[in-house]
Amino acid sequence: MNLHFLSNLHCFYPFQPIKANSIVDTQSPFTVSAASSRQKLPKNLRSPRRAKLPPEPILYSPPPRKQEEEQNRLKQPSKDKDTVEWSPDELEAISSLFERRMPQKRPINNRQVKPRPLPLPLPYKTRPPLVPTPKHHIRVAARLTLATRASVSDQVRKNPEALIGIARDIGALSAESDVSEVLDGWLRFLRKGSLSMTIRELGHMGLPDRALQTFLWVQKHGPLLFPDDRTLASTVEVLARYGKLKTEFESEKFLNSASRNVIESMVRGFIRARNLSWARKLLLIAKQNNRTLDSSVYVKLILEAAKNPDGYKLSSILLDELAEREELDLRPQDCTAVMKVCIKLKKFEAVESLFIWYKNSGKELTLVMYTTVIYSRYCEEKYREGLALVWEMEGLNLLLDLPAYRVVIRLCVALNDLERAARYFSRLKEAGFVPSYDIYRDMIHAYGVSRRLAKCREISKEVEMAGLRLDKETVALLLEIEAAEV
Repeated sequence: MNLHFLSNLHCFYPFQPIKANSIVDTQSPFTVSAASSRQKLPKNLRSPRRAKLPPEPILYSPPPRKQEEEQNRLKQPSKDKDTVEWSPDELEAISSLFERRMPQKRPINNRQVKPRPLPLPLPYKTRPPLVPTPKHHIRVAARLTLATRASVSDQVRKNPEALIGIARDIGALSAESDVSEVLDGWLRFLRKGSLSMTIRELGHMGLPDRALQTFLWVQKHGPLLFPDDRTLASTVEVLARYGKLKTEFESEKFLNSASRNVIESMVRGFIRARNLSWARKLLLIAKQNNRTLDSSVYVKLILEAAKNPDGYKLSSILLDELAEREELDLRPQDCTAVMKVCIKLKKFEAVESLFIWYKNSGKELTLVMYTTVIYSRYCEEKYREGLALVWEMEGLNLLLDLPAYRVVIRLCVALNDLERAARYFSRLKEAGFVPSYDIYRDMIHAYGVSRRLAKCREISKEVEMAGLRLDKETVALLLEIEAAEV
């Protein structure tokens, strides 16, 4: 049975024939001899080995005999007249050139790299367009692109042209007609706050009665359009502006229930109607009820009261109340306007405190604000402090406008700094501005103090060419200088 099994495995495992001197194990099915076990290769040598790499090529070197023949041939003189003969010294010099190290460029870090010149600007990019694109066309194009995405109601309730068109249609109605004839057709497209712009437009058109009728129509149409603070605020402002708002109502109860937007709109309406007493009364009631209104409302009332000398006292009181507020939020134009009122009231410390507050708030300082503070220091006769502010303004590279040049030249004349005043006067002309009469007068006085009659005559000719006439005081100064020269 063992022999039969071995005969079947003969095709898979090749066995060597058993020799006579080999020892056979009869108990094992495999017949293995000691001699054959010694002849087996280890596992790492059973697989064929990779062929060895070819030997490295040996460079050809001519035998020494051939080298001697080549040297002898070079030493022998050539019989051909056209051939060039090289002496051993020349050959040695040529060979030394090839043995020498080639010069290399210095690294870029050690060299001074020249900056590459910028390309010339393209004319179609630097040349401004002949006619700027009006904002109206841009808005129309934007609306056309968004028209397909928004619904019809969104296009109407957010479209100023449609809402203003409704106001024009209402204004075109006869006196006997009601606003419902126009508004009923737009009802399905309107939402809360949509008609606030329409009511304001009716106020601009001078139709407060139609604005009130529109508000009453809004009240009738249920939770769809009312209650709405924006529509109420617009109506109250229009009625207060035209004196159609009844002042006999219980203001305290109304202000307790009204929103901040409605109260501020009412105050603005009274301010535009020049009814400062009622505007002041509303502010006092709001203050008693701990209702904080926006700072812009105080600014509007301060500016309106300061237009008349009788309102200087009210402006001063409102300035003190504005200074007592913990949180002050003023726009740059509001801050500058309050500064001008403080200069008119000769409250120069308030101007400086406002300037410091605005500077510490981190907002960007404007040229108008610098000009206002410089003029305040000029009025306070702090000329050196004003000149320091001029240097600060110059350090920010702000381009001066005509009012800024006027204030700076007046400050230099007050400091008797004729050289700096003349420099700013020439810069004003180079910037393309036409000097005003007060600038001409200040320069004539500056040259008159220095007794420079030629410059005074030159500026007086410029005044005549500009179509202006000198006042009596300036003419008297010129006559005095001419008499002193004679």
